[in-house]
Amino acid sequence: MSTCILTTGAPKRIGFISTRFHGTDGVTLEAKKWAHILHGMGHECFWLAGLLDTPPDVSHLSPLAYFNHPQVAALQTKLFGVKTRTRATTDEIHTLKEGLKNELYHFIERFQVEVLIPQNILAIPMHIPLGLAMTEVLAETGLPTIAHHHDFAWERERFVVSAVNDYLRAAFPGAQPGVEHVVINSMAQKELARRCSRSAAIIPNVFDFETPAPGLDIYNRDLRREIGLADDDWFILQPTRVVQRKGIEHAIELLRRLQDPRAKLVISHPAGDEGSAYMQMLRDRIEDAKIDVRFIADRVGETRGVTNDGKKVYTLFDVYPHADLVTYPSQYEGFGNAFLEAIYFRKAIVVNSYAVYSRDIDPLGFKIVEMSQLVTREVVEQTRTVLESHRLREEWARINYDLCLKYFSYAVARRKLAARLANLFGEGV
Repeated sequence: MSTCILTTGAPKRIGFISTRFHGTDGVTLEAKKWAHILHGMGHECFWLAGLLDTPPDVSHLSPLAYFNHPQVAALQTKLFGVKTRTRATTDEIHTLKEGLKNELYHFIERFQVEVLIPQNILAIPMHIPLGLAMTEVLAETGLPTIAHHHDFAWERERFVVSAVNDYLRAAFPGAQPGVEHVVINSMAQKELARRCSRSAAIIPNVFDFETPAPGLDIYNRDLRREIGLADDDWFILQPTRVVQRKGIEHAIELLRRLQDPRAKLVISHPAGDEGSAYMQMLRDRIEDAKIDVRFIADRVGETRGVTNDGKKVYTLFDVYPHADLVTYPSQYEGFGNAFLEAIYFRKAIVVNSYAVYSRDIDPLGFKIVEMSQLVTREVVEQTRTVLESHRLREEWARINYDLCLKYFSYAVARRKLAARLANLFGEGV
């Protein structure tokens, strides 16, 4: 039997650029997946950002590239929620832009970069000077570029009123030739074409479904006991940050309606940076519902370790194997990494049908408990049936895993990235 090998000519030196490549945010995770895939195709990858946890020998740290750098954050507050800017603000934008251009040129020259992959910095305007600097470097160098867009300005309410509409049209995204635009869902693809007359390929978020998920081991086997759950409890995992768009109040309502003392909701991540009002609302709902909810963010980290008082720290991949059910009641997602993670660990899922899920994921035939902004009686009974039937959970897990292998695996991204590079260099795939 012959084997089809994807090729893109000679190996390339590829530079990833963003505000940060650090931690477990969606942009960082997807960029690192791309780099892993590209490395497997024979290419070398290098990194520039304002916050980095990538290997130092292939990285260029530029602190001003970080969107939360004090100078950048202070500037951004002058640009949105208002309709005009002062001349001094314009000058400040261009001063920062010029400094960042120097950093970009230094990065390109230091690592002899041949292909650029800006990650979201030409989409969402979290850092206006960096987007402008990137756009000008592309115009001046003509370097082949794959612009990976995760979120756009028009998808976020806080960017609706702006004093930088001229810059948004120029750089978010720009109109340079030799740029392959990539988005993560079909809605973004259509809006980019409608608003900006830019064509884009879809490369959805992916996961390494070709490699089996890790399971229980000596280290993580005691997690249930460590967080106070019994073996026969229903471990219902909410694997997201505590921010309003994650819809965690729906998970609380689901447990209230289940009315089963075995049901325990475990929230693995901390609150986001959007204030404390949402967390307080959730705590009030939990008290009113009289349900058992465990916040374990202090016991979950990026790596295994110990807390300051000597307790074990687990990773999210240590938590998933223990779950009986995953709740994912988000109101909005660009794609849905937690959805893929739950299927990777072969877990049943309750999903709120957010727009991207309804358009790009649901039609593929996944077996899940689906709600539409309301925890109805049907949703509650379906959830109860799934929790009480290990056989049904296994059957759904098998079906869902096979679908992800087909549509959201590394093999999918590998084919699509090979095609983008072939387009840039005029080489066959």
